[in-house]
Amino acid sequence: MLDRKKRYLQIAFNSDLNSVESILPYIEENERILIEAGTPFIKKEGMRGIARISQLWGGIIVADIKTSDGAIGEVQMVKEAGAGAVTVLGSAPIETLNLFIEECKKLEMYSMIDMIGIEEPLKVIKDLKSPPDVVILHKGRDEESTRGKIIGYKNVNKIRSKYNVLISAAGGVDLREARSAIFNGANIVVANIVSEGQPWTGISESDDVAEMAEKFLKTIE
Repeated sequence: MLDRKKRYLQIAFNSDLNSVESILPYIEENERILIEAGTPFIKKEGMRGIARISQLWGGIIVADIKTSDGAIGEVQMVKEAGAGAVTVLGSAPIETLNLFIEECKKLEMYSMIDMIGIEEPLKVIKDLKSPPDVVILHKGRDEESTRGKIIGYKNVNKIRSKYNVLISAAGGVDLREARSAIFNGANIVVANIVSEGQPWTGISESDDVAEMAEKFLKTIE
């Protein structure tokens, strides 16, 4: 059960099974660590990729499938593969968002709405039948190179004043950004595992990822 009084690290795998199998077994299980099957990972490895992560990790697994339609089927699919949380795009039709949240509740999964590209997340939440468990304030990977573009922390207090949800911060998160995210009220920080040669910010595959995970946990306490 995610506790609003605790701060969590979500480690996102976006490459392939080789990356997962060479890194994940060395990360010590911790109730404050969530493991994400990232969107590129799911597109490459499919449900077998999520299933393999579930064999290696006993904690919460986030399937970052970014549902845009067909909510019920996609939630069921990742649940069967072993995920305990799943994402939907905030730009999806209101019908999809409502069905997604309802199905997550039915299957006892955490519903996460990814607000990538959404300027006013609160407007999306206001139209829902019920709020999600987690709202993700997300600066996309393609946005990382845009000078001055930041994660939308200005929305944290707007959302919190109306809804008792967890806030996740994603996009170019290193130790410094993780500290900023927590300072601005986030409950979850998402750090991407970044392969050699990739231009994005996160935890490098060449680092001692287990050691970096401990550093993140201490930083966000």
